[in-house]
This record gives sequence, structure tokens and C-alpha cells, in this order.
Amino acid sequence: MHTNSQESKIVVGRLSKTFKIKTSQKGLKNKIVDFFKPKFKEIRAVNDISFSLKRGEIVGFIGPNGAGKSTTLKMLSGILFPDSGEIKVCNLSPQKNRKELAYKIGTIFGQKPQLWFHLPAIDTFDLFSRIYELDQKEYKKRLSYLVEKFEIGEIINQPVRKLSLGQRMRCEFVLALLHKPEVLFLDEPTIGMDIIVKKNIRELIKKINKEEGVTVILTSHDMGDVEDICERIIVINHGEIIYDDTLEKIKQKYVNKKIIYLETNKPLVFKERKGIKVLKKSEFELEAEIDTSKLSFNKLAAGFFEKNDIEDVTIEEPPIEDIIEKIYKEKPKKNKK
Repeated sequence: MHTNSQESKIVVGRLSKTFKIKTSQKGLKNKIVDFFKPKFKEIRAVNDISFSLKRGEIVGFIGPNGAGKSTTLKMLSGILFPDSGEIKVCNLSPQKNRKELAYKIGTIFGQKPQLWFHLPAIDTFDLFSRIYELDQKEYKKRLSYLVEKFEIGEIINQPVRKLSLGQRMRCEFVLALLHKPEVLFLDEPTIGMDIIVKKNIRELIKKINKEEGVTVILTSHDMGDVEDICERIIVINHGEIIYDDTLEKIKQKYVNKKIIYLETNKPLVFKERKGIKVLKKSEFELEAEIDTSKLSFNKLAAGFFEKNDIEDVTIEEPPIEDIIEKIYKEKPKKNKK
């Protein structure tokens, strides 16, 4: 775990949160007893987790439903108080310095819009500029920049209820970025969007991160978001971090099969061996599944190129969804980062 507060925008150390949930029993008699003498059970939503994010990082914070993602983000933004552990966001305690922190963070929740539904987006922008006590000259300059960047000039004067989901989400991004936040919390930012709109939103997230150095923590069940936007992912399950590393290293660890398709200009030179499963083979083409736990894929591919006159080659890996599913099924280990 990195602890240098000068370089880290988010530092989490041994964070835990437990909820008490009322239990109920079947039957009228039991329900009467429960009413007068309620019983509770404890659920450990977050269990002793530690991680940090440096300035300008985009990190995917993912896990199945009930894994502890939302609870963690609510503690990071100051909405919930932890039972134990340390949190620093922009070198501030979200619980002790919630007002100061509000000026340094932005939030976008795909299922919880912040724009006023019946009013034009510009009215909400103007209101937030007052809430954040922005200099009006600077606000107008910032708004103009963001309106151009997110291409919403033609829609900001229309009631939000009349906007498409993609248009509304672009306005939500502008609202979240008005006060130049240092950290951006994104919770399912592309939910319900079509492929083209998702692609545009992902590009905008990467662009604003690159140009302004905004640190981004993203939760999403859409692995396309994670794979396209994030270089690093933190996987949480049963309240514990079970993986924290780059996507590239995750693939190296969990992907043990690749499919290669070759077309040759001359008759194929190929020798079957253990670790290669031939899916299709003819005089001038080969499609095979390679078990990379038994063979070096790079050496094998180099051998294909050395012995054959290659016309075309395609290499496929399992989709990221399959890899993440494998990680979810792993037993949580004590987080040592």
C-alpha cells in the first residue's frame, strides 16, 4: 500500500464496516415476539481492506452484487462512517472534513441523476455554481469549455426530461466537473446506454483524465467499461480485496488458453504436440487452441512464422467477463497490499 499522501489521492488503510440487520421468523407468534424483542445479525460488508490511488489513475473497483463496492465508495465520499480503519481522500478525512472534501470530489451515479428532471440542465449548472461558490467569471469560462468538450451546446436549454439517456449523462458529467474536482467517483456511468453512446462516454472519461489529471475510481458491471478505461482493477468480494493489479497481469495469471488462426500462402508446416488442440486444419489454414500453461505461446507463434509463409493470423483470448468470473469464484485472501 502506498502511503505517500503527496502522491496519493486516495489512501485506505484496514477499513472495516459492519451492518446490523433485523432478522424475522415465519409465523404470527414469532412475528409478535420479533416486534417486542427484535433480533439482529451482523453482516461484515467491508473487512479490513487497504489500497491507494495515485493522482491521475483510473482504477476499476469491481465485484459481484453485495461484495462491498457501494459501501466502500460511500465511506470514501463521507456518506457512511467506518467501524475502523483510515481513509484519506485528497489528504482529507471524508468523515471529519466532509464539507471541504465536497469541493474536491465529483460523483456520477448512473441510476441516481443529479440534474433537475423538469428544468433545463443550464439551471442546475447555475445552481451548482452558487453551491460551490464559484467565481462567476471563472464559472462561465469553465462551463463554456465543458459544453464544447461534451458537445451539449444544443441541449442545455431543453428540459432534462426530454433528453435521451446519452445526452443526459453527458450533462451529468459536465455538472460533476464544473468545480474542477481532483477525484471523480463513477458508479455505473454507462448503464442502459447503447454501444455508440458507451464508446463516446468512455472516450470522454479518458480524455478528461488525461487533460486534467483527474483521479477516477469506477464501479461497473459492464466489463467493457473496465477493459476500455482502466489499466488497474481492484476486485472486492465478500468484503475483502481478492485482487489488485493491472489488467495485463490479470490476463497473464488467469488466461491459460488462446486461439490462433493461421492462413498460409504455401502448404502448412505443422506438428501436433501436447498443449495444442486442433479445431480446424487444411492444407493452407489452421485453427488451434493453445494451452499456455503447458506451452510458451510466444515461442510457438515464432515457430509458426519461421516455418510458414503466413498470409494472415488472428489471435483470440477469452473475454474479460470470463476472467473476472474466475476471480470472483476464488476464496478471498487477506489483503496484503
